[in-house]
Amino acid sequence: MSQTTFGQALNQALTIAMEIDDNVFIAGEGVGVSIHQDPNRATQGLLEKFGRRRVKDTPVSEAAIAGLGVGAACMGLRPVVEIMFFPFITLASDMLVNHAGKLRYMSGGKSSFPLTVRVKAGVGFGAGSQHSHNLESWIAHSPGLKIVWPSTPEDAKGLLLSAIFDPDPVIVVEEMMLNRMPGEVLPGDIRTPLGKARMVCLGTDCTLVAYGAALYTVMEALKTLHELGISCEVIDLRSLVPLDKHTVLDSVCKTGRLVVVHEANQFCGFGAEIAAMVADEAFEALKGPVKRVGAPQIPVPAAPTHERLFKPGPEDVVLAVRQTMKK
Repeated sequence: MSQTTFGQALNQALTIAMEIDDNVFIAGEGVGVSIHQDPNRATQGLLEKFGRRRVKDTPVSEAAIAGLGVGAACMGLRPVVEIMFFPFITLASDMLVNHAGKLRYMSGGKSSFPLTVRVKAGVGFGAGSQHSHNLESWIAHSPGLKIVWPSTPEDAKGLLLSAIFDPDPVIVVEEMMLNRMPGEVLPGDIRTPLGKARMVCLGTDCTLVAYGAALYTVMEALKTLHELGISCEVIDLRSLVPLDKHTVLDSVCKTGRLVVVHEANQFCGFGAEIAAMVADEAFEALKGPVKRVGAPQIPVPAAPTHERLFKPGPEDVVLAVRQTMKK
C-alpha cells in the first residue's frame, strides 16, 4: 500500500471506473478545469485523459446537473455528477428525490438507475451557512437513495467505486476538511461494500458511533476518556443508507451504552435514527441513557470563532460519555 491523500484516492476511483466502463462519465461545475494543477483535486487530469465526451463542465445549475444524471442513468449510462456544496443539493432535490429515488420502484424493480452524486461537505473552513449545512438526514429520509460518507482515503476510493457500479442512485459525501489527509490505500479496483461499518477500535464500557470528520473528534476524545478509566468501542458507520445495524447493535449489547456523534444539527439529525434503533432493538441491554452529540439548531456561522463553537469538539464527546456512564 502507498500513502495517498483523500482527494487523490477519489481521483484514482474515478480513473479506474472510467477505464473499466466506457458508460461512466463525469459532469459538474468545473470538473474539466485544469488551470490550477492540484494533485488533491478529485477530477484533476481526467479531461486530458478521457476527453470532453466523458468529462463535461456544466452551467451553474444543480437542477440541470441532477437532471442530466437522472436522464443519462435512465438511458443506460453510469453518470457521476458533482454538486459543489452539500446545501446546494436542495436545488437538485426534485430530480433526486422525486425521480432518481423512485424510478426503480416504479419500474417494479425491472430497471436500474446507476447514478452517483458526489457532494462536498464539512464544517470548519469559514464558508458560511449557505455552503456548510450537512443534510445527510434529508437524504436518508428519501426512499430509494443511498448515502455513504467515507472518513479515510481508502474508503473514499472504495466507497466511490462501489457507488459507481451500484444499480441504485448513491450520494457520496466528500469531507472537504479531509481532502489533503494522507493514508494507506490499496492499488487497483478496491471496493468498500455499501452497508458495512468499520470497527475502529474495541472497548468495553461505551460504544461511540461517528462518520466523516466527526470520527476524528471522537478519536481525540479517547485519550481523556482513557485517563478517566473508560474503555470505548468506536464504530465508523461509512454507510448511512444502507445502514449496518448489526455492528452497532452487537457493540451496544456488549458495552451497554451508546454515544452518537455527527457535525450536522443534532435536532432530527442522523444520530436520532441510531438512538431510536438502539432503543427499539437493544433497550434491555442499555445500562445508561443514549446520548447524541451534534451541532446546535442554528445555521453554520461564518466567523471562525463562532464556527468553532458550533462544531462539536472532543470535550462534548467526553461529557456525553460521562453522562451515560454517570461519572
